[in-house]
Amino acid sequence: MQLMCELVQKYNVPGPRYTSYPTVPYWNTDSFSGKKWNSSVLKAFGESSEEGISVYIHLPFCESMCTFCGCHKRITKRHEVETPYIGSVLKEWELYVDLLGTRPKIKELHLGGGTPTFFSPDNLKMLMTGIARLSKKTEDIDFSFEGHPNNTTKEHLQALYDVGFRRVCFGVQDYNLTVQRAINRIQPFENVKNVTEWAREIGYTSVGHDIIYGLPFQYCSDVENTIARTNALKPDRIAFYSYAHVPWLKGNGQRGYKESDLPTSIEKKAQYELGKRMLADFGYKDVGMDHFALPTDSLYKALENGTLHRNFMGYTPSKTKLMIGLGVSSISDSWYGFAQNVKNVEEYENLVSHGVIPIFRGHILNTEDEILRRHILNIMCQFETTWEPLEEQIVDFEEIVANLSELKNDGLVETSDKKIKVTAKGRPFVRNISMAFDLQMQRNKPDTRIFSMTV
Repeated sequence: MQLMCELVQKYNVPGPRYTSYPTVPYWNTDSFSGKKWNSSVLKAFGESSEEGISVYIHLPFCESMCTFCGCHKRITKRHEVETPYIGSVLKEWELYVDLLGTRPKIKELHLGGGTPTFFSPDNLKMLMTGIARLSKKTEDIDFSFEGHPNNTTKEHLQALYDVGFRRVCFGVQDYNLTVQRAINRIQPFENVKNVTEWAREIGYTSVGHDIIYGLPFQYCSDVENTIARTNALKPDRIAFYSYAHVPWLKGNGQRGYKESDLPTSIEKKAQYELGKRMLADFGYKDVGMDHFALPTDSLYKALENGTLHRNFMGYTPSKTKLMIGLGVSSISDSWYGFAQNVKNVEEYENLVSHGVIPIFRGHILNTEDEILRRHILNIMCQFETTWEPLEEQIVDFEEIVANLSELKNDGLVETSDKKIKVTAKGRPFVRNISMAFDLQMQRNKPDTRIFSMTV
């Protein structure tokens, strides 16, 4: 225990979560253009049209501010914003379909936010009907959405089930009322119980719960209570996240409490170790950074068969080469490049109405980027990676191995000829291990306050 505490103190530093490589702060935006982005999209689609594409749709509206949240959102109680925003999303989708020159096959689709269930069941159904109208029909789909237990109704669940959704994730965070008041998310257990049971009654095959540790006024006893109550509902997946405290990036949203109200890094580590141990005792398997699943869930099966993937939607059971992000602030991934949409709702709607794909920045990967991305993905998804001799002509793997020397001395990684493997002890530090591959970050030496702490 003492050794683990020392490791936490040593490695608890700001670092990326590696939903992409290069990470957003190191995109080469100067050489990026809409023309280059469109070319990368067509290249990816041409190579994988039969495989299908992924679609992420960002629905940014929330009725109130949850102060733990780092997502891009618009706080409003005016539900008349729903219809014009959906119209813009469908227009953006039409612009991409026109670019592709054919209706694509969608393999995976996720509704995120904001609060997707801010939108009425009818409007969500209208959104999905519009998406389906310009895509190929297929039975091989993975449709999922994020549901707020306080405003997700049985009608929401049924409407989305009717258009193909079989997976839902509910934000739980913590059941302690003091913690809930601090993060402005008063959410009784009964609300979570209701939506979980409704989803199963309707026929959803995977129900997930999100839990956060490291929240203000949160103690190990709170984590223990939350996970015990969560286990009573037995969700198929559990995301057990560390709270990312970056109020200097998120405006006033994370200013509702003092730094001294937060657990220390050692207390956070104790919360994580307790939660991880409880989840294992309850039959959940460690899938990847922050994620746990029952052995019957597709996410764990993907880890076992080597198809687990990570992108801007988090961990997914399978990889698609092309992921299109629709909606304000969404990020798209063509495998050869990234592009992010504008972050202002009015600007987004205006650009789309004029027939412009509403991106404002991006990055086209060079050969080194592509190689490093593959290895970081392997570390994040499979906890090991191996490189080929030809790659050594482009990437300085001796530098990477040198970067890992301290981690190796501490027993967090094992290295052999052209292979790196994360040990069981090293899994909580997988972000630190991935940072050893992040040559972009090491060259640019940024203000690390742009990242949350790794533990």
